[in-house]
Amino acid sequence: MKALVAYFSASGQTARLAKTIAEVTGGDLYEIEPAEKYTSADLNWNDRQSRSTKEMNDSSARPEISGKVSNMNQYDTVFIGFPIWWYVAPRIIQTFLESYDFAGKTIIPFATSGGSGMGNTNSVLEKSCSTNAIWKDGKRMSSRESVSSVKKWIDSLNL
Repeated sequence: MKALVAYFSASGQTARLAKTIAEVTGGDLYEIEPAEKYTSADLNWNDRQSRSTKEMNDSSARPEISGKVSNMNQYDTVFIGFPIWWYVAPRIIQTFLESYDFAGKTIIPFATSGGSGMGNTNSVLEKSCSTNAIWKDGKRMSSRESVSSVKKWIDSLNL
């Protein structure tokens, strides 16, 4: 399995988990970085005028990404990580999924959250992905998940 662990992390929590997954899988790590970085004010979910609130209230919003994965064709498994925002993945994850052809690749989402579950994240993201992608159900985990716990989860995926 040649794996890519791509992740978006607004506060560093998802980055920590992504690094653990990359360690367990031996996969390459790629940070999905917004072209325009999020500020603390942008991330204030209590402010109806904040950037993140506006994006999440607009299902067509696709924040621009800075950079590209070089040679996406080399990967057959792609783990996609993100924090849960409003019970789904941030819109930048849809931007990422719509930027590549994932036909024949296995896509496995993973998320961090202060308390929210995955909600309907899988079905929302699956619609943004190549129709011939192999989609595995996502999992919400702690950013401080142990290596052994992550390994047990990955083993259960039967990749």
